Amino acid sequence: MSAPVEPRDARGKALAVNLDARRYGTFAEIGAGQEVVRWFFRVGGAAGTIAKSISAYDMTVSDAIYGPCHRYVCRERLLSMLEREQLLLRERLAESRGAETAFFSFADTVTARSFKGTGECHGWMGIKFQAEPCEPASQILLHVRMLDGDAAQQQEALGIVGVNLVYGAAFLHGDPEKLLRSLLDDLSTDRIEIDLIEFGGARFSEVDNRVMSLRLVELGLSGVAAFGPDGALLQPSELLHGKPVLIERGSFRPVTRVHLDMIGCARQAFRAELGGEEPVVLAEITMRNLLSEGALDLRDFLDRADALAAMGYTVLISNYFEYFKLASFVARHTRKPIALVMGANLLREVFEERFYDELDGGVLEAFGRLFRNHLRVFVYPFLDPITQRIVDARSLEVPSGLAQLHGYLCERGSLVALSGYDERLLPFYSKQVLDSIRKGTRAWEDAVPERVARLIRERGLFGFGAERPRA
Repeated sequence: MSAPVEPRDARGKALAVNLDARRYGTFAEIGAGQEVVRWFFRVGGAAGTIAKSISAYDMTVSDAIYGPCHRYVCRERLLSMLEREQLLLRERLAESRGAETAFFSFADTVTARSFKGTGECHGWMGIKFQAEPCEPASQILLHVRMLDGDAAQQQEALGIVGVNLVYGAAFLHGDPEKLLRSLLDDLSTDRIEIDLIEFGGARFSEVDNRVMSLRLVELGLSGVAAFGPDGALLQPSELLHGKPVLIERGSFRPVTRVHLDMIGCARQAFRAELGGEEPVVLAEITMRNLLSEGALDLRDFLDRADALAAMGYTVLISNYFEYFKLASFVARHTRKPIALVMGANLLREVFEERFYDELDGGVLEAFGRLFRNHLRVFVYPFLDPITQRIVDARSLEVPSGLAQLHGYLCERGSLVALSGYDERLLPFYSKQVLDSIRKGTRAWEDAVPERVARLIRERGLFGFGAERPRA
């Protein structure tokens, strides 16, 4: 007998959940209406699945049920909803049917397009569930952005992704990556963006949520993913909202003393411009920097993440190869100043026109979009290996046709040459450091912070010891 075909549409998935006699739970939805539970009522068989459906739309009523909260569309509110509803299920039904029932609580708190048509359209969604009866609970949390142009379409998209989540928890919990990919079944990335997913609890103890964040970006479900030094997932808009932002892009393979000096010099210069205000500092890695022969090398990614965590970095993974796209994303979430820091050798590549062939205005359009919000680029010098001359933002040679543009950006203050750097670090180049680590020579040890060096030795990061034993 062949295996049943997995449904790919919301109607088929909702019906499959309704027909599974083990699944029984609560739907609690705030904001955009009861868009998820509507599917389960619509397809039939809901009496065997739905213990309760609730929409605590009024803020006072919501506070009375779930406790006060500083914001109503936030992670804190979602967690209190899930915990409260799951607790009530166990209290009321565990004795009578707990032995044969896998309880679940689905919740969302959402702000869709309003009557006035203003504000961000986004929400938090999650499910707390038992994979099998009597089993400790597992949990999946999402942050979604609705991209459709009107409220009705947004609500429909929200309902579909919610059904996909409930179905995934019920039937795909054994394969978290497949579950993740299924969230946009019957949808597209033009309608829904998922910029955070977090697995936890009994069934997901082995899941590394940093890898799940990476998969979101790889699959086009989100343009970025962020996590802190402790590996905890961060919702990008909350991380950036209303804050000045300083970004260092790199391969960080591994993070070196040069990276630390770059960010230290840039932070000092940026703080001076901000009047002492502390910016959010991000180590950003593009997906292009994580691909090896066209495929993701997860071990390599985690090596980089662990080394950055050892130095206390917050990491941003992005699908924005062009700097102006990265800057545009950040500017969407903050009106405070934004700055990038990069080496002068990398800045030279930014001036190469071949990277902007898809733009009608070419390199001029790219630079106009990059600097339109008074963005600063702090430029760290490099030591020319041939001439042994230190090259900074002003002395950098760019294609002759762009020399005047380069001069203008320097005079305007868009390109800022960093000072106070450690000249002893300039001879270090990341590729040479990585080669030394893999070959087991000692040359790399002075180029990386001691905490990172210790981690590399203890855990064999970046291929340490793979070619031959360390001398």
